[in-house]
Amino acid sequence: MRLTVVGTPGDRRVGLFAAACARAGLAAPSVVPWRDVLTGRPLAVEGMLRIDSPGEDAEANTLLRGPGDPSRLGGGARWYRTFLDGLERLRPYPSSGDVDEIAVLFDKRATHARLAAAGVPVPPALGPVGGYAELRERMAESGFHRVFVKPAHGSSAAGVIALQAAGGRIRAQTSAARDAAGWYNALGVRAYTGEHEVAALVDALAPDGLHVERWFPKAALGGRVFDLRVVLVASVPTHVVARTARAPMTNLHLGGRRGDLAAVRAALPWAEAMDVCVRAASCFPRSTMVGVDLLVGVGLRRFAVAEVNAFGDLLPGLPGLPGTPAEGMDTYDAQVAAYLQTRHSVPVNG
Repeated sequence: MRLTVVGTPGDRRVGLFAAACARAGLAAPSVVPWRDVLTGRPLAVEGMLRIDSPGEDAEANTLLRGPGDPSRLGGGARWYRTFLDGLERLRPYPSSGDVDEIAVLFDKRATHARLAAAGVPVPPALGPVGGYAELRERMAESGFHRVFVKPAHGSSAAGVIALQAAGGRIRAQTSAARDAAGWYNALGVRAYTGEHEVAALVDALAPDGLHVERWFPKAALGGRVFDLRVVLVASVPTHVVARTARAPMTNLHLGGRRGDLAAVRAALPWAEAMDVCVRAASCFPRSTMVGVDLLVGVGLRRFAVAEVNAFGDLLPGLPGLPGTPAEGMDTYDAQVAAYLQTRHSVPVNG
């Protein structure tokens, strides 16, 4: 059996997946670059296809969003349209990730709606917002004084704003920063308290679509708020990271840290937490792997799903949970094992 990865040659994700294939006794996967998918070049696909992230490929980023600094914010709507065109080229091939489900997973509004319709707990959404003035109006109408403002097609918390507004006071925490060229994604969370700056950021992001949710107050352990990234392979929670931070965003690349998972498990109704993640994954039944970002509320008894990620498995060195099919495996080993188990009944996108 041979697998093909749509990704970036030399990318860390591709290397980790190739290593997992080798440990399973498989040939090294062939790699179809995203630039070939996006430019219409012939695709050399062998066996089952794994669709991976185009995120670290500067050339693919240019094809998706147009020319410019890859760290700049904005261009999400064009990125999404081009990405969907690329997914269409992959539809004919047997794949571990369904192209229609990936399309939903890269639209936060569509993902939230699907989860809510299935009864999965999610933070209440504010609905469509076209700019800062409308955002403040909708917040006042709904009584939401604290919200998360998210680019509809963003990832890695790029452009996400944790916004608090009360009377004339405002505080926005975000990884966005601005220079002479405009807004860009910085590797750190900063706070803005001037309404003019906050309005400028929201208005810069709004043309590409925004998803706004009521702020879900997170629980804390050891003085740091936390949430969980839960990787599910074949609908089974196999890998979990407790992500802790002093800022509202817990993303590890923004300064978040891996917390003490044993302490978290002991403090939570663990089976209930994992059941919420399984219910979220069940909304995407044709995807071998999804990464669920699970919010844990103050008091450690309430849960809500913040995100479901199509490419949420980059957690190097993280062992599988004891007692699961992935015990002793990393996230890539677990997926290769799942592919091998289903190799005689691989679904075809359609």
